[in-house]
Amino acid sequence: MTADFATRVADAVARRGRLCVGIDPHAQLLASWGLTDDAAGVRAFTETVVAAIGPHIAVAKPQVAFYERHGSRGVAVLEDALTSLREAGVLVIADAKRGDIGSTMAAYADTWLGDASPLRADAVTASPYLGVGSLDPAVELADATGRGVVVLARTSNPEGGGLQTATDAAGRTVAQSVVDAAARHNADGPASIGLVVGATRDHGLDLTGVGGPVLAPGLGAQGATPDDLARVFRGATDLLLPSASRQVLAAGPDGAAVAAAAQRLRDEVETALS
Repeated sequence: MTADFATRVADAVARRGRLCVGIDPHAQLLASWGLTDDAAGVRAFTETVVAAIGPHIAVAKPQVAFYERHGSRGVAVLEDALTSLREAGVLVIADAKRGDIGSTMAAYADTWLGDASPLRADAVTASPYLGVGSLDPAVELADATGRGVVVLARTSNPEGGGLQTATDAAGRTVAQSVVDAAARHNADGPASIGLVVGATRDHGLDLTGVGGPVLAPGLGAQGATPDDLARVFRGATDLLLPSASRQVLAAGPDGAAVAAAAQRLRDEVETALS
């Protein structure tokens, strides 16, 4: 039987540490590497990053939008990267932030979590703000395949605060309701739901019983430090996946420098959370 997503993450973290590296080939970064802002530049960038981090990092998070903006050739680069990362033993979270209802959500699930899809990843990020239940087609497929759905709970962008911190009659925030739904699912069946909780703010959430990975973007260039993680996520660090992109990727275009930056930040995170 296929291990569930939380178990797979725990195994990867035990072998390679908690750090998740974002792969974000945006125009400014490509330019800083001396690359063109087109599919060829994205390919050169991605292949260098994948080769650099593949032997050292437990989890990678390619930002899907930066590939889609180059059309079919950009998506082909992403397909190849997913294959290469799998072969290197890296778990991949496709940062696609999908969210819809019914058959459309099922199609998104097939794209990112289906065994037959060339874009299959180990997990996909998803938005619950059409209702957590709208994600059921993705969660059900993740349960069946040992993959994951990493659900936005409390994000670090200021625009999200008004919605995510709104409270119900009992005083529970919307973000906490997302956390609680994930915890119920993970307790009752395969632990296939993770959460996105930004590392750059005191989120005020009770994460102690979630039972799945917590992806924490914002480490490094966005302002969060390894020491901040121990404070912000106190009691919920076992499956914490702090995510950094610019702090690692800015070391390029030399692949050895990217690898060294990733290893250095990984070790800083492990020291802070040990």
